[in-house]
Amino acid sequence: MGTYRDLLSAIAPSGDSREIKDPATGEKVANAPVHTATDLDAAVVAARAAQPTWGALSHAERSEYLNRAADAVEASAEALAELLSREQGKPLNGPNARFEVGACSAWLRATASFEMEPEVVVDDGETHAEVHYRPIGVVGAIGPWNWPMMISVWQIAPSLRMGNTVVLKPSEYTPLSVLALGAVLSQVLPKDVLHVVSGGREVGEALSAHPAIDKVMFTGSTATGKAIIRSSADTVKRVTMELGGNDAGILLDDVDPKAIAQDLFWGAFINTGQTCAAMKRLYVPDSLYDQVCDALVEVAGQMPMGNGLDENNVLGPLQNQAQFDIVARLVEAAREGGARVLVGGNPDSNATGYFYPTTLVADIDNNNPLVAEEQFGPALPIIRYSDVDEAVKMANGLDVGLGASVWSSDPARAREVAARVEAGTVWINKHGAVDPRIPFGGIKESGYGLEFGVAGLKALGVPRVISQ
Repeated sequence: MGTYRDLLSAIAPSGDSREIKDPATGEKVANAPVHTATDLDAAVVAARAAQPTWGALSHAERSEYLNRAADAVEASAEALAELLSREQGKPLNGPNARFEVGACSAWLRATASFEMEPEVVVDDGETHAEVHYRPIGVVGAIGPWNWPMMISVWQIAPSLRMGNTVVLKPSEYTPLSVLALGAVLSQVLPKDVLHVVSGGREVGEALSAHPAIDKVMFTGSTATGKAIIRSSADTVKRVTMELGGNDAGILLDDVDPKAIAQDLFWGAFINTGQTCAAMKRLYVPDSLYDQVCDALVEVAGQMPMGNGLDENNVLGPLQNQAQFDIVARLVEAAREGGARVLVGGNPDSNATGYFYPTTLVADIDNNNPLVAEEQFGPALPIIRYSDVDEAVKMANGLDVGLGASVWSSDPARAREVAARVEAGTVWINKHGAVDPRIPFGGIKESGYGLEFGVAGLKALGVPRVISQ
C-alpha cells in the first residue's frame, strides 16, 4: 500500500461511518466505520473458528508469520506513519510517528524470536514435572489513542505467537490507524486470525463481557479498566490491565543537570506527554533545583511544536479536546496554587488545533492537582525536596505505580533508592525506555499482568502441568 490514501481506500467503510478529523488542523482525515455489537459477534465467531488451525501450528511456524507481518509493516511504513500523524497528531519526525511504526515491526520480530520451551520444574529421579503453555483461545484487545499502532502490536503479537486469535477494538479517537495496521497485517496472516472492530463504548463493553472471548487485554485509563474488570467477571476471563500512571522521577544530588536535561525532557514530553509511562512528576533536591529548572527551560526552547507533517516539528497537538481541557485545568490549578510557570501555560485561544504549549511549572506543592493527578500532556511539575527519604515518600504517595526513575552518577546509590520506589518498573538514568525483551506492567491501580518478553508470552497462554 503505497500512500496513506491507499490505506484509506483499503479500509473505506461500506456502512455507517463517522468523520475523523486531524487534531492539528481540524480538517477531515477520512470516515471511519461504525461497527456494532452484531459486527463484534460476527468477528468473534470467525476468530473462534480460525483458532484451532492457527493454534495447531508450531511456535516456529507462527513466528514466521510474525516476521512476514513485520516485513509488511515495513513495506507500508511511510504510509502508516503519515496516516498516524494526520489522525493522532504526532509529528512524523522525532520519537513520534515513524518511531511508532518502526516499533511495530521491531516488536513483531522480537516476539517471534523468544524461545518458548516447556519448563522442567522437578526432575529428581522420582518425579519429572513440566509446565507447558497452550493457547487460551480468542483474545479481545482494547487499545488507546496515544500510541494506537504500537500498543495494538503489543497486544496482537504475543497473542498470535501463543496460538490465540485476536479481536481488537481501537479507540474511537484513532480507529483509522489501527484499521490500516490490521489491513497491512492481514495481507500475510491467515484469514480470520485477526479482526479489527471499530466502534464506540458499547462495542468495548460487549467485547469485555462476551462469553466467547477468553482473555481481555486493555491499555487505557484506570476508570475504564475497572469497568472492564467488572464486566469480565461473570465469565471469569483472564485479563491484563495496563492502566494509568503518574510516574515520578527522582534526581539525586550528584547529577549534572545540563548533561541529563534532554533525557529528562523526553522522559516527560515524548508524544507531547501523552504516554502512560511518561515522567509526570520530577523531584529535585534543593541544591540543584534552580540549575535543573534552567536546563529544562533551555531544552524546551529548542523543541518546535506544530503540525506533525512538517518535518521540523517534534511536538504535536493533544489528540482531542477532552485531553486539552484536562491539561488546561491542571495548569490553571497550579497557577492558582501559587506555583511559578517557567515556560508555557498560555495556549493561543485563536490557534487551530489542540495545541497546548510545552509547560514547566516550578515551586509547586506536592498536593497540587497538577502533581496529584495524571495530566497526560505537555506539562511537567518540578517539586523541591530536602532529603531522599522525603522524595521517596512523595513519589510513593499516590495510588498508582506504573513506572518511575532515579537519576544519579552513582549506580549503586541509584539502585538503593530505586529499590524503595513503588512502581512496576524503575529506570535508572532514563525514563520510559520500554524494551520488548523486558517484562512491563504496573502495580497498585496502574493495573496487573505482565507484557513483553517470555513473561508476556506466558500471560497469553494457559499453563498445563504434566507430572509423572
